[in-house]
Amino acid sequence: MTFRIRAAGADDLQHLYEMAKLTGGGFTNLPADRAALTAKLERSEAAFARDDDGGEIADELFVLILENIKTGEVRGTCQIFTHVGQQHPFYSYRLGTLTQHSRQLGRTFRAEMLSLATDLEGSSEVGGLFLHPGERAGGLGLLLARSRYLFIRAHRARFADRVLAELRGVIDEAGGSPFWDGLAGRFFGMNFQDADRFNAVQGHQFIADLMPKHPIYIAMLPEHARAAIGLPHPSGRAAMRMLENEGFAFENYVDIFDGGPTMMARTDRVRTVRDAKDAAVVAIDREGGEEAIVSTGRLADFRAAYARVRPADDGIVMSPDGADALGLSADDRVTWVPRV
Repeated sequence: MTFRIRAAGADDLQHLYEMAKLTGGGFTNLPADRAALTAKLERSEAAFARDDDGGEIADELFVLILENIKTGEVRGTCQIFTHVGQQHPFYSYRLGTLTQHSRQLGRTFRAEMLSLATDLEGSSEVGGLFLHPGERAGGLGLLLARSRYLFIRAHRARFADRVLAELRGVIDEAGGSPFWDGLAGRFFGMNFQDADRFNAVQGHQFIADLMPKHPIYIAMLPEHARAAIGLPHPSGRAAMRMLENEGFAFENYVDIFDGGPTMMARTDRVRTVRDAKDAAVVAIDREGGEEAIVSTGRLADFRAAYARVRPADDGIVMSPDGADALGLSADDRVTWVPRV
């Protein structure tokens, strides 16, 4: 196989920066800012270096990248956060309904509302997934996405019992957000691009300072803002389907910037975490087998790639290209899950 997933390092800064410039905005976890990306890589390297699974779950970030083994090019990336909201509040809007009845009118009114909430604090998060536009074929997005769950499984004690994924919301052709323009933008005096950039680089304390704390009646928002609530960006629909296939569901939480949906799952019920198997590589040969995602190694030595795998009496038989991509030989141990 030509591609593999590995831990990101300081030498990957330029690759990440070039990809960040291609995101088109609204991609807070991958800002086109060298200082912010450097801080992410330093934080990730510290997390990879801490080989301690005991105690409380720390607030850590792991950055993984998709590497073309033949060329050395970095063509994708993804991130895993172990514990959101530990250092700074993790804000979401919660969709709810207020029901009221008037006897005189003989009518019942149900008002949909958005309430600022920090309910999701303490969850782990998978995010920051970006695949270079030139590689959006051959299942590489799937490899990036599911490698995160194999990493979580390999380091389960460092992650929470609940995991979330925030999907980018609707962005118009000018790079603005209908949801932002109709709601938060009125309180902040800045456009979506500026707010998104500030959040990505400086953090979101300004949200706590300025965001209205009272519930927002959705009926009072302009139509273009109402229509964007809970909808993913068109480019994120495939990502939403992948999350649903893993067992994630929309539980009425949306992003406070662009109104995109937040998907939730119980960590141990995520399909890849639940269905993956540990095995020894008993042989390497070219004879058939099913296509699988295979991972090996811990922390900074973690790697994942596609390979063909065939169960054997004491383990699995693995295809040579997959073994080469992961640097494996007979008797090495791996974790694998069918691609389908």
